[in-house]
Amino acid sequence: MLRLTDLKLPLDHGEAALTAAILKRLDIDAAALTGYSIARRGYDARKRGAIMLIYALDIDTPREAELLRRFADDPHVQPTPDTDYHFVAKAPASLPHRPLVVGFGPCGLFAGLILAQMGFRPIILDRGKEVRERTKDTWDLWRKRQLHPESNVQFGEGGAGTFSDGKLHSQIRDPLHHGRKVLTEFVKAGAPEEILYVSKPHIGTFRLVTMVENMRATIESLGGEIRFSQRVDDLLLEPCADGQRQIRGVTLASGEQLRADHVVLALGHSARDTFEMLHARGVYLEAKPFSIGFRIEHPQSVIDLARFGPQAGHPLLGAADYKLVHHGKGGRSVYSFCMCPGGTVVAAASEPGRVVTNGMSQYSRNERNANAAVVVGIEPSDFAAFDPSGSPLAGIALQRALESHAYVLGGENYSAPAQLVGDFLAGRASREFGDVQPSYKPGVTLGSLDSTLPDYAIAAIREALPAFERQIRGYAMHDAILTGVETRTSSPVRIKRDDSLQSLNTRGLYPAGEGAGYAGGILSAAVDGIEVAEAVALSIAGS
Repeated sequence: MLRLTDLKLPLDHGEAALTAAILKRLDIDAAALTGYSIARRGYDARKRGAIMLIYALDIDTPREAELLRRFADDPHVQPTPDTDYHFVAKAPASLPHRPLVVGFGPCGLFAGLILAQMGFRPIILDRGKEVRERTKDTWDLWRKRQLHPESNVQFGEGGAGTFSDGKLHSQIRDPLHHGRKVLTEFVKAGAPEEILYVSKPHIGTFRLVTMVENMRATIESLGGEIRFSQRVDDLLLEPCADGQRQIRGVTLASGEQLRADHVVLALGHSARDTFEMLHARGVYLEAKPFSIGFRIEHPQSVIDLARFGPQAGHPLLGAADYKLVHHGKGGRSVYSFCMCPGGTVVAAASEPGRVVTNGMSQYSRNERNANAAVVVGIEPSDFAAFDPSGSPLAGIALQRALESHAYVLGGENYSAPAQLVGDFLAGRASREFGDVQPSYKPGVTLGSLDSTLPDYAIAAIREALPAFERQIRGYAMHDAILTGVETRTSSPVRIKRDDSLQSLNTRGLYPAGEGAGYAGGILSAAVDGIEVAEAVALSIAGS
């Protein structure tokens, strides 16, 4: 088959128009087109009212060789790439110690799945609960203001991505098409087939819950084992002659020790106590940049109109999203992050006495408001004001300070501090809502957000919002709501690894995914999980 890309048609074209466009583009007659399938479909919305669909198609034709010769210099007519997944190893008949995977978010899920599919029967540990029990615990915070520190938006089966928009797109380099493996497995587990070809696939929270359960069942059917409410509190280490250490297993909070020579650390970005344990045990970590800010909410209709104009509401377009960046005069970049069309702002704390925001959408994306994080990039040099020791964990001190202050401003009951955009720009406290009602549960407390972030971050966001208004009309509307604080945009540490994907100074330890600083989002974390699983498999099979 051959891959035809960048084929553009009007939004409301019919199927016959797509066939005609293929024939015209390749200059062939209908008899030479045996069939085609959609590899990718996106849209170009730069001209409001004249939105175009953009296709990549896999063409089945008996004239394939001839056409590839004729279009040899055309980058939009190429052989269809091989996107099938190819396993790199097979487990030996005798396996002295099963590999361990710590964490069952997207990274740990796919690390465990790939290892299971290759016959390595991994043991997967997660400090939280299975996904349905975890969902009940999460709702306790949202509805009853009761936080479960080991079972919440951050911890438990499915990871933080379970309570999100379920975005499945990424800008990572993926030459081996591991992302396709991720999407294919999700479809097998119950995701809609459209995620295989739409340009910005998403699933939504409710569908993710069932999918994660189905994938767990697959791992177990292949000999894998998943243990919930099993927090890893220590590492079993053995010194090596060259000064490094070899991991020999882990110690659980219960005191139980599990023996293993290969341990995947798929922790997620909020496992602060585990980061502290790793640092205390001498595993090499370093502070890394991340971002802090607020959640902003607008009526979804405002975003739809600004992005799509008179074609807003078209079923192929759905609820509009956006991606914004502003490079400030003070050298700080402000950008939108984790945009959730037709979604809600959710409480995402994992420690008592702290407030954290995140965004979530269902597959339908039909809630009244759009929300996104508006965040400011910060560097390790910014952490010294909160922890002058130079520790690689200083970013955690910053996060905790901001989250604790937000808890106080919210009323010390897990309500979050909030402010209308118009009042924020004018530098005055908010006293009452306008037309936009906040979606954050358990609730918000209106006032001023000026003290919730460092002064440089407040100034940068104040500068950015009018700039964003110039890109999306209505973005700086007076009644839009800012809710604080957003501090978990990515991990505050990186657990450094070498070319073999092992820790720099601890052999057999494989830092992976978002918590280790190597991913950002469901798809990239899952892909990293696959790559680390392959490294583990090759190490075991070759030993």
